[in-house]
Amino acid sequence: MMQNVHLAPETDEDDLYSGYNDYNPICDIEELENDAAFQQAVRTSHGRRPPSKTSLASSIGRPMTGAIQDGVTRPMTAVRAAGFIKAGLRGSAFDPLGQSRGPAPPLEVKKKDSPEEKIKQLEKEVNELVEESCIANSCGDLKLALEKAKDAGRKERVLVRQREQATTPENINLDLTYSVLFNLASQYSVNEMYAEALNTYQVIVKNKMFSNAGILKMNMGNIYLKQRNYSKAIKFYRMALDQVPSVNKQMRIKIMQNIGVTFIQAGQYSDAINSYEHIMSMAPNLKAGYNLTICYFAVGDREKMKKAFQKLIAVPLEIDEDKYISPSDDPHTNLVTEAIKNDHLRQMERERKAMAEKYIMTSAKLIAPVIETSFAAGYDWCVEVVKASQYVELANDLEINKAVTYLRQRDYNQAVEILKMLEKKDSRVKSAAATNLSALYYMGKDFAQASSYADIAVNSDRYNPAALTNKGNTVFANGDYEKAAEFYKEALRNDSSCTEALYNIGLTYEKLNRLDEALDCFLKLHAILRNSAEVLYQIANIYELMENLSQAIEWLMQVVSVVPTNPQVLAKLGELYDREGDKSQAFQYYYESYRYFPCNIEVVEWLGAYYIDTQFWEKAIQYFERASLIQPTQVKWQLMVASCFRRSGNYQKALDTYKDTHRKFPENVECLRFLVRLCTDLGLKDAQEYARKLKRLEKMKEIREQRIKSGRDGSGGSRGKREGSASSDSGQNCSASSKGERLSAKLRTLPGTNEPYESSSNKEIDASYVDPLGPQVERPKTAAKKRIDEDDFADEELGDDLLPE
Repeated sequence: MMQNVHLAPETDEDDLYSGYNDYNPICDIEELENDAAFQQAVRTSHGRRPPSKTSLASSIGRPMTGAIQDGVTRPMTAVRAAGFIKAGLRGSAFDPLGQSRGPAPPLEVKKKDSPEEKIKQLEKEVNELVEESCIANSCGDLKLALEKAKDAGRKERVLVRQREQATTPENINLDLTYSVLFNLASQYSVNEMYAEALNTYQVIVKNKMFSNAGILKMNMGNIYLKQRNYSKAIKFYRMALDQVPSVNKQMRIKIMQNIGVTFIQAGQYSDAINSYEHIMSMAPNLKAGYNLTICYFAVGDREKMKKAFQKLIAVPLEIDEDKYISPSDDPHTNLVTEAIKNDHLRQMERERKAMAEKYIMTSAKLIAPVIETSFAAGYDWCVEVVKASQYVELANDLEINKAVTYLRQRDYNQAVEILKMLEKKDSRVKSAAATNLSALYYMGKDFAQASSYADIAVNSDRYNPAALTNKGNTVFANGDYEKAAEFYKEALRNDSSCTEALYNIGLTYEKLNRLDEALDCFLKLHAILRNSAEVLYQIANIYELMENLSQAIEWLMQVVSVVPTNPQVLAKLGELYDREGDKSQAFQYYYESYRYFPCNIEVVEWLGAYYIDTQFWEKAIQYFERASLIQPTQVKWQLMVASCFRRSGNYQKALDTYKDTHRKFPENVECLRFLVRLCTDLGLKDAQEYARKLKRLEKMKEIREQRIKSGRDGSGGSRGKREGSASSDSGQNCSASSKGERLSAKLRTLPGTNEPYESSSNKEIDASYVDPLGPQVERPKTAAKKRIDEDDFADEELGDDLLPE
């Protein structure tokens, strides 16, 4: 049994890699130079003869490709890929790359009408429409964005149907469907189509195939909040809150902030307090702290107000100011520091800091009057809290606001005392305090003190536009218009948005009679303040001074569109139309002015004269009666009433009116003349009595005139002149003097025509805004109003029918 088993000797080790170096000696090329047969073949054509199959086979030791051995042909697949074919053995040309076969045939064109290509093309179009909709929304074209979103929705539905027909439903692109629906709902919402937006959001939320679609209930809550449906808004906010995992802390905080805002708008301050208290305990932020302070103010809890304000102060800003300060003189470090001082991150930090200061200042001004027994004590508490926080620089601003509060309470002494204390602070606060003091003294007409504090403000901060404007106002009040213009120009160079300086420089150019430059200033200001009635009126006034009445009327029409019930503007329009000869339009605007303010004597006078010109005596009577009520010491209005009665044929009423006027003004010559005339025409016995009185008054008048003439240069003459003007000299001489009398109406609701605006404080300090009216400078009148003279009216009526003496 063991005879066929051969044991290998222990010394004979089996080599696994043996035999790999063995090769056929015919393949050895190292001895070819010594091979005589090979050398002979190379030198002669013997090597080019094809060897016989037998010799080749015997020399190589293996059959040639394609040779027949033992009745089997060796396959030629081993060399076909290299370009060798059987015909090559018959002397064909060597062509391993197959270039003799010509160029390769063109690629097969894909069929565009195939279902797969149609689906891909349609999907591409849907994506493009969604992108175009988003871009249009970002550019502010909301209607175009909505149209693109609708087109994307229609094409997406067509795409879904084609996919269902061509492939299985599992191949539907859910991400594309979600993006189309979400974009459509968003565009509906921004276009205030809330019902359609809610329906679209419902389609997304109810589709179980969309993952994390429940978070969109927050958007639905926002829509309900805009619709003031607070209960549903809170419901959807809470549903969205349940959909957000606890790891997404930031999103949960934002939803809870929305819930707090909804409770505030609904008036449920206690529920809002619970939300904001939770936020301030989890992740405190500025908005939550500010809203919490407002809620405690609404419920009137003083202690909780203080705690909420302290929490607001303690919110970290997370701003590192030290990185913007170069610690060394390294040029590279300095370049990096300069580069990051105004980059986008720095601007964002500035905005965050400004927002924090705004919230703190507003909260302090809100709670200071109520957290203590007096607002001064409340401000003192807020100042102490702010000084102990990271917002130390706001303490001075609160002091300025305290002074402003005293100003609003008309306690000027306390305000001045606080502002004078702030003069010892740093330059910025000193400039703001001096600016407010300058405005305060300017309103009190103490131009010397106003100029002094304006100088202090300018010296403390040369780039303070409010201080420069106030300095210009004090110079303007002293009549130095050129120098005032220089201060206003410097204020504009420091702050091109200082509208007060631009307005005042326009008034200055008007005073200097540089009307074109004044017009340019007011037109620039109109581009900034589009609906400012004061600016529009000044433009109209400049055109009036330039005798361009049509343009003045056009700009006054714009003033009326802004303040349609201003009686002075309406009266001005009536005056301009009257100057152009358009009586009907003038009557319309004068009548509208009379409706809104029936005490303007000029308007009443013009309307009465208009009805006299049109011979509507009865209608003129009511306006002259109104004038007699406005000016009861003026005899001419009662004479006008009596004259209208006489012209209308109501002689008895005219006689009664003249008698009543004679009782009030017994020394009026005109009234006696009319009484003599009427009593004579009516055959009354009182005519002789009134004639005697008239004769006696005329004699007294002659005696008085002689006294005035003889003692004109003496004190007695001056005294007699005053006595005469106060007594019987109210006849024809009084009437003649009334011809040159003009009654002017000022704009009561708009600022004075030539009164500069004043700046009350530095804008950055948020100090008080005082009434921007400067000195009351009378504007020279350029328009002649419609006047009535009772003497002209009487002479026309009496003619030559006066009784002889």
